[in-house]
Amino acid sequence: MKIGGRTVEGPQEEILVLPRGDSPIVIRARAVSDLDEFEKICPEPKPPGKLTKDGWAPNTNDPSYRQLIAMHSDRRMAYLIIRSLEPSGIEWDTVKIEDPRTWLNYVTDFRNAGLATVEINRIIQLVMSANLLDETKLEEARKVFLLGQQPVPEQYSGQPIEQPSSLSGEPAKDLE
Repeated sequence: MKIGGRTVEGPQEEILVLPRGDSPIVIRARAVSDLDEFEKICPEPKPPGKLTKDGWAPNTNDPSYRQLIAMHSDRRMAYLIIRSLEPSGIEWDTVKIEDPRTWLNYVTDFRNAGLATVEINRIIQLVMSANLLDETKLEEARKVFLLGQQPVPEQYSGQPIEQPSSLSGEPAKDLE
């Protein structure tokens, strides 16, 4: 697909470089295009309820339902983090993308790898940044776009006068 004559080349990607002496750790996070796979693997829990004279009445205040919703939300976030970090080539120790019960282990795997809490938080911020389109990014994109729309000043568009001579000798004569 093209927009304005330009081919759209995949989702947003962000990079974080964590210092580690002579061999820093490079973390790449790419925006997740959609959560269809997540919803297929982990459908949103349905609230319990009861049948009344007016029909089915869900009880969204049920404590066990609220606990299921919280777990669903935590798994959605873990899925987003794991999928966003795929360009980094992370080889997880305990996280298995096909098993939602392991997704929350990403923090444990990071800690076991020797990452500090502040570094783990920066990685999560990187993922959020890759998956977020905030006003700062929009403003930056507008500035880049508008710079490209400005006419090039004459001083940058080439030489204002012809060269008096060239390396090969005399200037060429008009053929007219």
